[in-house]
Parts: sequence; C-alpha cells; structure tokens
Amino acid sequence: MAANPTTKNTKSAYDASSIQVLEGLEAVKRRPGMYIGSTGPRGLHHLVGEIVDNSIDEALAGYCSEVQVTVHPDDSVTVIDDGRGMPVGKMAKYGKSATEVILTTLHAGGKFDGQGYKVSGGLHGVGASVVNALSEWLEVEVRREGHVWGQRYERGFPKGALTKDRKLKKGEGTGTTISFKPDPEVFTETVELSFDTLSRRFRESAFLNKGLKIRLLDEREEDRDVTYQYDGGIRDFVEHINEAKDPVHKTVFYLEREEEVGDVEVAMQWNSGFQDSVFTFANNINTHEGGAHLSGFRSALSRTVNAYARQKGLLKEKEESLTGDDIREGLAAVISVKLSEPQFEGQTKTKLGNTEVKGLVESATNRYLAEFLEERPGEAKAIVNKALQAARARLAARTVREKIRKGYLESSTLPGKLADCSSKDPARSELYIVEGDSAGGSAKQGRERNFQAILPLRGKILNVEKANMNKVLSNVEIQAMISAIGAGVGETFEVEQVRYNKIVLMTDADVDGSHIRTLVLTFLFRNMPELIEAGYVYIAQPPLYKVTHQRKDYYVYNDRELQETLTRLNANGNANIGRFKGLGEMNPIQLWETTMDPQNRTLLQVAVESAAVADELFTALMGDKVEPRKIFIEENAREVKNLDA
Repeated sequence: MAANPTTKNTKSAYDASSIQVLEGLEAVKRRPGMYIGSTGPRGLHHLVGEIVDNSIDEALAGYCSEVQVTVHPDDSVTVIDDGRGMPVGKMAKYGKSATEVILTTLHAGGKFDGQGYKVSGGLHGVGASVVNALSEWLEVEVRREGHVWGQRYERGFPKGALTKDRKLKKGEGTGTTISFKPDPEVFTETVELSFDTLSRRFRESAFLNKGLKIRLLDEREEDRDVTYQYDGGIRDFVEHINEAKDPVHKTVFYLEREEEVGDVEVAMQWNSGFQDSVFTFANNINTHEGGAHLSGFRSALSRTVNAYARQKGLLKEKEESLTGDDIREGLAAVISVKLSEPQFEGQTKTKLGNTEVKGLVESATNRYLAEFLEERPGEAKAIVNKALQAARARLAARTVREKIRKGYLESSTLPGKLADCSSKDPARSELYIVEGDSAGGSAKQGRERNFQAILPLRGKILNVEKANMNKVLSNVEIQAMISAIGAGVGETFEVEQVRYNKIVLMTDADVDGSHIRTLVLTFLFRNMPELIEAGYVYIAQPPLYKVTHQRKDYYVYNDRELQETLTRLNANGNANIGRFKGLGEMNPIQLWETTMDPQNRTLLQVAVESAAVADELFTALMGDKVEPRKIFIEENAREVKNLDA
C-alpha cells in the first residue's frame, strides 16, 4: 500500500537534525569495510599491510633497508623499520604532534606534495589512521632527532600526548615501531592472522623492492621465522614463478629504465605451459586489472616478436601474424612502474590510468626486447617456435569454439544435462555444478526450480593446466559448463552475459570431491577469471554428519561442531551418528534443507587476494612437476581436515 504523502510520519522526519558529520576516525569505525574491504580475514590482514606499506614507502624514498614484522601470541603485531621515523614536531594548526595527526586524521600524510615522498604506494593518507581506528590498542615509537618518542592509543583515542622518552643510544638508528592489536569488536569473525597469507604478501614486496630485507617472525609457533631479500628483484620474481615449470629458454629478459615520466622495470621468461602469468605493479601496488603499463607492454611484445619472426623467416610472408595470445602463451612476466603521480581507478587501485606510461613501457620493451632476440638467436628461435605452436593450436581451437558458439550461444539450446531454472534474471539465478548423476538427481528434485539450476558433471573434467585450448574446448564436460554459464570463454568471455550470478560448486566431502572441485576452479581461474573477480563463484558446504537423538535429526558440518552438538544434547552415547560420504547419500529434502536452502545453507565465496599467489598454487597442485606438489603437501599437512582414512 502506498503511503499518503500528506500524512506526517514523525519516525522518519528528514530535516537539519538528521544530518550527521562524522568527526575524526568515527567514519572508519562506522563503515570499516569502505576503508579495508571487509571485516573478515581479508580486511584483518589488510591492517598489517597498511603499516608495512608505509615502511616500504620509506624504502622507495631511499631511507629504509629493513622491515621486521612480529606476530605475538595474542595476535597483536609489531612492525619495525629503519627509516627516517615519523615527524614528531608540533603542528600549530592542530595543536598536536605530526605523529598524532598522522595517526588520528584521515588524509594526513607526507605523500601529497611530492616533497616527503617522490614515489609511494599510499597516496590517500588514510592507512595508519585507519589501522589505529580499528585496533583495540596501538603504540607508536619513533626514533628521530636524537631521541625515542612514544605514544599509546586505545580504539583510536590517544591516552596522552607524544612524549620524549629517552635519548637514542650510541649506534641506535632512526626509524618507526608500531605495535597494534586488531579490535575483536570490529573483526568479529576472527583476529587470528595467517602466517602464510602474510608471508606471501611480504615475499612479493621483497621481489618488487630490490635489496629490501623483510623479516616475518611468528611467536605463536616455533620455526616460523622467514626473511625475504632479493638482490635480483623482479628477475628473481620471474624465476620464482617458473620454478615449478619448464622454461623454454635459459635467460630471464630484464630491462630497467628511468625517465622523467617515471621508472619502468620488466622481467620475463617463457615456459612450456599453456597459461600466461603476467603481473603488473605500480608503486608496488598489484594492478590486477592492468592499465596503461600492461597495454604498452602487450603492444611492444606483439610488434617485436612478429617483426623478428618475419625478419628471420620463421614466419612466412603469406602466414598471418602471431596474435598477442599466441605470443603470451607460457609467458611469465612482471611489469613494475614507479611514478610520482600515479592515477588509479578508485580507492581499490586495481587499474593504472596514466596514459603517458603506455608510451614509456612500449618504447623501452620494443628497444630492449629487439636487442635481446638479436643477441640470443637460439633462445629467440625457441620463443618464436613456442608462439607458432600456440598459433596452430589456436586455429584448431577456432573450429571447436565456433561449434560451441553456434551450437549453444546463438540458439536457445542448452546442454541436455542442464536442469535450468525458470528465472531469467542473473541476479536471482543460481547454477549448482554437481558431482555425478546421483547427486545431480537429488539436487534436481530438491532444488527451488524458480531460481536454482543444476548441472551434473560426469566424472573428473580435463586438467586444463596440462592442455592447450584446442583440447580444453573439445572436452564435453567443459563445453557443458561454458554453454550453461553462457558468456563465452577465454578472450571472448563477457562477464555481463553470465546467466547466473551465483555459480556454486557442490562436490562430495572426500578426496575425489576435492579433486573435482579443484579441477573446476582451475578451469574457471584460467579461462573465466572475471567470474571470480565479480564474486560469482561459491563452494557449497554440505554437512559431514547427521546426529539422531530422541527422534530428532541434527546436521553438523565439522568435527568440532559434532562434539559441541553431542555436549549440548547431553547425548551420553545414546545418539546415532551417521557420516555422509557423498551427496548422493542424501535424499532431496535433506540436500535442500542442509545445502541448498538460502535460509540455512553455508556458502564459501571464492576470492583471489593475489593473482601471483593463485598462479603459483594452481601450478604446484595441477602442473606437471611432482616436487612442488610434494613440498606443498608437506608444508600444509597439519592444516588438513576431514581427510578420508
């Protein structure tokens, strides 16, 4: 019923008294997700990254050579650097020290006028103050101007002014130490930091800052102490990317060039694989959406390799030129630019917009790559031959791609095994990719037909990590997924055409189910990464146990919950406990109630925090080499849960 516009509603009056101005850090406390992305694990680790990034900015300015990060037993963190130390002088405008202004005022910092920092990653002046606002407590120690200065904050509020505690000891250098504990009232899900997440982040930072030493010490567990320092910088980064792969040529190409526009570094090496691993950075920020620097690199790469191939007769005059995809197949590359005034798209900083950078990267890559190929004819031939093989596979795949497009995308025909939903609104529609016909049958009967579609897979799909595109597109199960999702594949993929905004992988809770899920995730990550970036991919969490007690059924999802349920029921051994080995063991009603009903189900959203880390993980798990897989298993065996006996 529409409201009567003449009726006064005192509960929703909107006048001057309704307007709020959030002072200081109150805006951060009220809407933390706006500043750190989320209040889950990702946002939690973002806090540590913000403080470390400030130390790295000191390194970029030439004043810091070492950063140490310590995670304490209570999940508090201490970050120590040997930079210049935060400014401590009093700011007349604010009546307080510069240190306190930095830690309590949004958009306060030394990165706006280009004087304190020529190049930096933090450009908005919100990092340290946001960490302070979202911490239960924070303590800062500054070693500067011959003294050690200190101050403590609790939930963003100073517990006193900055004090001059003591004189610097002989040999004691300048720098900043910040200790803080994430606020459990903000991070209600967990305040437990992941050593692996931090370790991978800091290793990447060390690669990008040649010679910088970053140490991570975890006091919560013995033998968790790693130090990263790479004198080869991004050359070592490329070697690391290719560590679990087979390079097709020995030498890592590298260029470094300084111009008035900015500085550019490029390192690359081809491997025998079928996926490209090209990562771009601007002022150490991972620009996973690319931008001007990536465009310049791609243009130069295509032009230079094609010109060399034709000049040497490796590509005949009548043959069509190699495409960018042909040339980039199996390429591991890192492009890093350092700019005084980078222009990012939004606060997320995922795409670089500086148009002048395209010409800088393009001209540098053109020149140095042409020289590299001329000076190493054997390696150059191996690179061109790799691209020629990719071109042949592309031409073969074109036929299969056209078959898929004409067979499904240009008609109303969908895969015969797909039980589609009646809704045509992608925002409401869900696609469950289910393991096996048995589970598929239960899912089809138990689903809500209005908005839930079911696509059963028969057996394990092709491992795309070990196959070229022609073979990938010829796989029947993969064809069914491409057609059901309805947005193309690879370079033709258009996320706006996706038919379902929730794509849920629902597999058995055993080794085979985990393998099938990993195979599907590998396919999606390599060929439809936009799906994951858009947040459309989920993993279903079916229950592991059914507890029957006094004629009532209780579904539990892990061993800890099982014990808690038995204790709560005061079962005393008189409960019947059944373990579900597969989805097919559930009847349609059980599957709906536990795993598919939006009111009761638990879905894990798939997200990629670092494309480089994800690339490394998929290569280790799904690639040809056994040793990286063995190392991964040994390092992560303690974390395994619900492994079949």
